[in-house]
Amino acid sequence: MDGKRAEAFSDAVFAVAITLLVLELKAPAGEGDLLHRLLTIWPSYLAYVVSFLTIGIMWLNHHTIFTHIVRVDRVLLLLNLLLLMVVAVVPFPTALVGEELAKHLHGDDAKTIMVTYGLVMIAMSICFSALWWYLVFHPRMLSERLETAAVRRSIPRFGAGFAGYVIATFLALVSPLAALILFGVLAVYYAFEHLPVARQLDPDPGAGAG
Repeated sequence: MDGKRAEAFSDAVFAVAITLLVLELKAPAGEGDLLHRLLTIWPSYLAYVVSFLTIGIMWLNHHTIFTHIVRVDRVLLLLNLLLLMVVAVVPFPTALVGEELAKHLHGDDAKTIMVTYGLVMIAMSICFSALWWYLVFHPRMLSERLETAAVRRSIPRFGAGFAGYVIATFLALVSPLAALILFGVLAVYYAFEHLPVARQLDPDPGAGAG
């Protein structure tokens, strides 16, 4: 089974989710100076940036994975579907985080919403890691240009990111704003290359002979 249709569908979901983020940025109602009202919702801007980077960089890594896939099966498609389900819901907690932190940087509601955001990030990390780990343990689905040792070495790197999401979620119980910043740092962490790079195959010595 070819994975191009799965990747095309995934690209569409990523695009919709990342577009919905900006729709949650709305001019604050009320009286007084507009500039002041716009500045007071700075947590909404921060939440937007963090979620945009998270989804965007995940799309980048998702695309990289699919460039290495030579065939897909039903299990892989289901794992990919679970990942997309979580990605699609990110705009909801992002809007809640921005709205609540704009009112109160502390308090039980801010902590609850930030923990909810963290749980979504954890779920997304689990789904993405499961997708890659399934491929790692089914190497026939991957291009032969990937070295098996390099593929297996990539597993702990994804585990480190997952641990970071868990830590950030617990941090939300103490400081919701600090947790949001840490989620942004984790997005930057995944911007670096953690997936194995395909090697160049030696040309067939018999090619061109005749």
